[in-house]
Amino acid sequence: MARAPYVGKQGGVDLDAETFEARFNEALIHECVRAERNATRRGTASTRTRGEVRGGGAKPWRQKGTGRARAGSIRSPLWTGGGIAFGPSPRGYTLKVNRKARRAALRSALSLHAARGSIAVLDAGAFESPSTKQAAAALAEWGGNRPTLVALADEEVAAAKSFRNLAGVSVLPADAVGVADLVAAAAVLVSAAALDALTARGRGRRRETTEEAA
Repeated sequence: MARAPYVGKQGGVDLDAETFEARFNEALIHECVRAERNATRRGTASTRTRGEVRGGGAKPWRQKGTGRARAGSIRSPLWTGGGIAFGPSPRGYTLKVNRKARRAALRSALSLHAARGSIAVLDAGAFESPSTKQAAAALAEWGGNRPTLVALADEEVAAAKSFRNLAGVSVLPADAVGVADLVAAAAVLVSAAALDALTARGRGRRRETTEEAA
């Protein structure tokens, strides 16, 4: 069974085998990372074609006899102030990934860190008040590489404020951690509560709980 060291305490933590010992699926991770990255794109870039630019209804000069090239509109894409030939228009970049596929990709990314030994559990309760010095000491004690992803529960505010000012460290709530965040991080540091949340997401317990409550 995979284990993660406990930063700030002696010993380690046993990791859930189903979530942290899954097979690495590169294609599935690529699909989820692409979908997560695309979801951050606004898709609001917009340009006007020659038919949408105001003016240009009259032919600027007659077809023949002037010695100049023929022209039908001053709003041609060839003219300054004209329309754009193949410019962008508003569109959505959302890619659909099935729920089971997202869970499998999350398990695959977590299992990769577990296999590399680049995941550890943090004693978030030791942070009674925000302390960047204490956070830096915790990272130094563990020895994880940067960039480091720190996943915490929503109520662990003091620990979150302690880590957020450190270079090469990103802090996210456990529910907001995506496959792209895990892949981009060289090391992952999680609190005990965040570890339970990630394990539940990987196993799909959240959906089961919701269905039972309904």
